[in-house]
Amino acid sequence: MQVFGLLGNPVGHSLSPPMHEAAYEALGLDARYVTFEPDRDAAADAVAAAETLGIAGLNVTIPFKRDVLDAVDLDDVARRVGAVNTIDFSEPTPRGYNTDVAGVERAFAHHDVLIDGRDAVVVGAGGAGRAAVFALADAGASVHIANRTVERAESLAADVPGATAGGLDTLDRVADADLLLNATSVGMEPDVDDTPVPAEHLHADLAVLDAVYSPIETRLLREAGEAGATTIDGAWMLLFQGVEAFEIWTGGDAPVDAMNEALRAELA
Repeated sequence: MQVFGLLGNPVGHSLSPPMHEAAYEALGLDARYVTFEPDRDAAADAVAAAETLGIAGLNVTIPFKRDVLDAVDLDDVARRVGAVNTIDFSEPTPRGYNTDVAGVERAFAHHDVLIDGRDAVVVGAGGAGRAAVFALADAGASVHIANRTVERAESLAADVPGATAGGLDTLDRVADADLLLNATSVGMEPDVDDTPVPAEHLHADLAVLDAVYSPIETRLLREAGEAGATTIDGAWMLLFQGVEAFEIWTGGDAPVDAMNEALRAELA
């Protein structure tokens, strides 16, 4: 039996276990997905212990995505983003990846939304924002970062060739954009009446991806839909980062439909 798992603190809220367990069941794999919750200063020790115990792969979540950087051999994306959310133990040295980037790209692709050559606005410059900006820029979009703290947006933009940055007063750029991605927690339960972008900036030629998945339909997505925009809920990002991790670990295609069904059953 292969054992995969999630490294985080806390991990009780995670939706990764049912999603990955559904994949193993769908493909008849002899595998299990478990959670690990080490002390907050023990990330590197936890990675070493997992390798010693023969764990096949780990997902990594808050607060350890940066803490494990020195414990693994980084792929190019993880190195540039500066965060790891997936570790593969199949090589002599554990290999660290950032599948959040692929999660963004694949969520847009699944909804037939082109990124290359488009103008994009990302709201937020935290961990999710970094992954989103790199994903969009790598796929050929021109990216503007709008963040409450301008200095943080500017710092991120400096790491991404061609990206620009500003405060929340630059959200009017959404009116002329093709893509909008909310990478903040604004609109998450219980603050479901909040939105990161005023409805007046939303329009029918826009594709909107909201990283928030609780609730599935945020105020931002509801108002974007009313404006005629293409809307993509945050569960798609969560799904496809997990799909990408599964494919790294197994070398095969993930059963996307089974994983999606399990994930949405948990969110219902």
